[in-house]
Amino acid sequence: MQIKDFAKEYHIQTDTIRYYEKEGLLKPSRKENGYRHYDENCEKQIQFIIALKQIGFTLKEIKQLLIMESKPISMECNVLTVDFLDQKLEELEQKIQFYQQAVKTLQQVKDMINDGKFEENKGQVEHMMLQLFEKSLERNKT
Repeated sequence: MQIKDFAKEYHIQTDTIRYYEKEGLLKPSRKENGYRHYDENCEKQIQFIIALKQIGFTLKEIKQLLIMESKPISMECNVLTVDFLDQKLEELEQKIQFYQQAVKTLQQVKDMINDGKFEENKGQVEHMMLQLFEKSLERNKT
């Protein structure tokens, strides 16, 4: 598959695909005419990248995982991978907790302003939103 078709298949800009290649995340083969050819292996790689990005992995972290995957299987590599995944799981759990609190807060705010009650609850709504903002700042520090 050529880059245009590959990009269309996965709803990604061709520039993004070229960037992934430049960063070593994708490794298409080259035809004699110089065109990139995206094979089944590239499809697996892009699916891996898309899935991990969706759950919050950075490109740097994805690259680390791809590097670990390409190394020979060893106890050391296994330990490093498990430690890396433990850290990411902790981050995701913290995000989930934050978003659960955010959903709860927004539901409470919605209930407080429902039926034209914003004016009487304005102070409390502002306070709740400020608390949510402060929690987001705390989360971004870690």
